Amino acid sequence: MKHIIHGADGTPESMQLAEGVRPQPGPGEILIEVHCAGVNRPDVLQRSGRYPPPPGASPILGLEVAGTVAALGEGVTEWKVSQRVTALVPGGGYAEYCVAPASHALPIPDGLDLAQAAALPETWFTVWANLVDLGRLKQGERLLVHGGSSGIGLTAIQLARHLGVECFVTVGSAAKAEFCRGFGADHALNYREADFVRQVKELTGGEGVDVVLDMVGAPYLQKNLSLLRRDGRLVLIAFLEGSKGEFDLMPVMLKRLTVTGSTMRPRTVAEKAAIRDALREHIWPEIAAGRLRPHLHAVFPLAQAGEAHRLMESSAHIGKIVLEVRA
Repeated sequence: MKHIIHGADGTPESMQLAEGVRPQPGPGEILIEVHCAGVNRPDVLQRSGRYPPPPGASPILGLEVAGTVAALGEGVTEWKVSQRVTALVPGGGYAEYCVAPASHALPIPDGLDLAQAAALPETWFTVWANLVDLGRLKQGERLLVHGGSSGIGLTAIQLARHLGVECFVTVGSAAKAEFCRGFGADHALNYREADFVRQVKELTGGEGVDVVLDMVGAPYLQKNLSLLRRDGRLVLIAFLEGSKGEFDLMPVMLKRLTVTGSTMRPRTVAEKAAIRDALREHIWPEIAAGRLRPHLHAVFPLAQAGEAHRLMESSAHIGKIVLEVRA
């Protein structure tokens, strides 16, 4: 099979097409003939040597795919060969064939093509696990999302609308702010033009928000704590600007705040399966009905994976970047 390899220098230019051995599904797994694969920040980190795959995972990049079931591993009864699926995978997505736990796959919702379907798993698994399971986000609350125009950000906007939550996002340009408002955000704040802390406090009458979803890291930590009202929750999912910093813990005690976070890849098969089941029950019907949707910024052929990574690293995109493995 064809797949993408990357060199030891970890640059986008080192990413090349190569020929390799087609994987085989083990017990409880399915083999997917990949048509499209999503591109995500963890792929960039792995390529640059900062996010190694977990033990037993494919060293090939790629954490989400869409395609058709090509073979079933022992004990799999949930899926059939030739069925269209999208799946969260522990690695191996930038390839013509990819193995996935059967319990991490989902049917492709009606009305979506394979590129759109490939844009669903990583963001929806991440957002649901961090905002619903960890963040305990519920109807009537306020949510602040940093990186509102990213794939994660747009998914969080969709979840907020679905739950009946007032949604604030921060973005880096007027164009991104306008897009996020059109996509469903109640308030889109350009952090390059004004202090987002002051803006959120003004918009909430000084009350702040209930949950913050942060991918920036240490530089925003004190600001995030200052914006949380009593019993608020700060959920960390990435550290684009660093994980180490000094901050005052007093607001945590005075306001009974919760500071938490998680990554998706190291979770157990059973933990991810539970998230899959929740998405299938609560979110997939909404996607099939057209009430929730992904937004694709660009689709690249597999051979241009390096170009896709350059776009990801530029942060010029809005929404998801996808690789087309099979035209």
